[in-house]
Amino acid sequence: MAAIYSLYIINKSGGLIFYKDCGTKGRMDTNDCLRVASLWHSMHAISQQLSPVNGCSGIELLQADTFDLHCFQSLPGTKFFVVCEPGTPHMESLLRYIYELYTDYVLKNPFYEIEMPIRCELFDINLTQAVQSDRVALLGR
Repeated sequence: MAAIYSLYIINKSGGLIFYKDCGTKGRMDTNDCLRVASLWHSMHAISQQLSPVNGCSGIELLQADTFDLHCFQSLPGTKFFVVCEPGTPHMESLLRYIYELYTDYVLKNPFYEIEMPIRCELFDINLTQAVQSDRVALLGR
């Protein structure tokens, strides 16, 4: 059973620039993925504005009955979020590692245009390895 269902990367404008389906549960079509990304971007922005705490960076964890949604926002405003099984541990560290992969393989790619969809084979390969090794670590516990 896969612990991670899907991974999304949203640019600072709210556009979906990357989506990866990591599980077999609830596969979505492209339009649904775009809607989820747009909805999350809006909820994240509203939570920053409504928070009673000054300097709030938005929602980092959304827990539901059937899934958890973990979010990491980089300093430039790019959001990385993963949808996973409820109670899946250490997703924050996985998201930070995915951000490292993003900076190493996407942002350093001379052919990549900022804020555009990500099409980088090395990023895909390393991301798949990270997700699979995270699954192996979870199954080994």
